Amino acid sequence: MNSFFRESLNTLLIVLGILSAGLGLKGFLLSSHFIDGGVTGVSMLLSRLLNAPLSILILIINLPFIAVGYRQIGKKFAIKSALAIGGLSLCLAFVNYPDVTPDKLLTAVFGGFFIGAGIGLAIRGGAVLDGTEIAALLVSKSSNLLKVGDVILLLNVFIFAAAAFFLGIEAALYSILTYVAASKTIDFLIHGIEEYTAIIIISNKSEEIREAIIRNLNRGVTVYKGRGGMSDEDQDILYCVVTRLEIGNVKSVARQLDKAAFIVVYPLADAEGGVIKKTALH
Repeated sequence: MNSFFRESLNTLLIVLGILSAGLGLKGFLLSSHFIDGGVTGVSMLLSRLLNAPLSILILIINLPFIAVGYRQIGKKFAIKSALAIGGLSLCLAFVNYPDVTPDKLLTAVFGGFFIGAGIGLAIRGGAVLDGTEIAALLVSKSSNLLKVGDVILLLNVFIFAAAAFFLGIEAALYSILTYVAASKTIDFLIHGIEEYTAIIIISNKSEEIREAIIRNLNRGVTVYKGRGGMSDEDQDILYCVVTRLEIGNVKSVARQLDKAAFIVVYPLADAEGGVIKKTALH
């Protein structure tokens, strides 16, 4: 029953995310010819230049990144993301949103806000509406010089440079404002922009949780030897570093085995070395 409720909540978050992103795009940005960053921005720019439906381009351009997500993150994530992006495509094609305001500043700020809210809600539900982070993860893993944040920054520099060339300087500047508003909204919804997040789990069933994280999620776990401050009993403390897209999966595994488990999640500014990639099980 708890699993059903959790998945129902995740589905609701994704649906709300789709509707919010659709409002940001059709209700604000499209009429003013502004774009967002990332894969969504590329889709919007190509839609403008080729006079092609945005709903089709968002679906087509994101699908390769979903395939990467299947390999790097997992089947469940890939299926959810494919359905979410497909839902956004249908939303853009068939839902009629009003053109909210002709004011360019309001369009840039609130268009970015609703797009960011949509992406953030979808991530909270275990999916993505934009494949940028997946693409950045793939590039960073093949390069020792670039981190995920660096790749995202470089991608957006090229996108907005192209926007300045094809759409004009003013539209590009407003588009950058849109991207900033969207990014800040996503940060607020998912508690930080960090690529890696640390999770500490204290439980009487720490061994079962450790095995489940390694077996089911293919994530490494470090075990600290600790002692309860009140009970004065020795106990194991689990420490795991994951991407922010995997936080919900780790918490779900822990809660399934121990509803009373004490879980602390906090962002990391950076993480290097050690075993921060998925372990290879044979």
